[in-house]
Amino acid sequence: MKKEEKWKAVIEYDSTYDGKFFYGVKTTKIFCRPSCKSKNPVKENVIFFSTAQGAIEGGFRPCKRCRPDLIEYNPSINIANNIKDIYDKYYYDEELINSKIEELHIAKSHLLRIFNKVFNLTPRVYISKLRVKKAKELLKTTNKSIIEISYECGFKSLSTFYDNFKKVEGINPRSYRIK
Repeated sequence: MKKEEKWKAVIEYDSTYDGKFFYGVKTTKIFCRPSCKSKNPVKENVIFFSTAQGAIEGGFRPCKRCRPDLIEYNPSINIANNIKDIYDKYYYDEELINSKIEELHIAKSHLLRIFNKVFNLTPRVYISKLRVKKAKELLKTTNKSIIEISYECGFKSLSTFYDNFKKVEGINPRSYRIK
């Protein structure tokens, strides 16, 4: 992860980066989570750490507001990650997705709300992006027809495939393959 991406997460208080890195403020010798609501530090005074332990070993003390020294258990994040894993593995088959989600024994509406809250996009959009990503790979690496690729990636019709592909990539699959 690049420093600019980390800095953006810090100034936007982005909780999706919590646990992925920590930042320390050189002038105060305090380190925080990216989502900490404390006043944004001066960019030049910030140093990034991959672990809380690394920050402590670097002479920084934990922020009293966001408590980066504590491991936070957030069941919503765990559930959202389980859903994401299902989508990542079975993006091509709607029935398999539904079957695996039922095994979580949580109401579908609740699962959808949690996923949307944690990842800031709907499952439908996420799955569509996964399918388009796989289609891009197949378009570039195989000689399969566009219709074969669309069905292999889980699209139910060619028009849906074209619509989704164009929405994500800005061009149609045929043009993408040629470019």
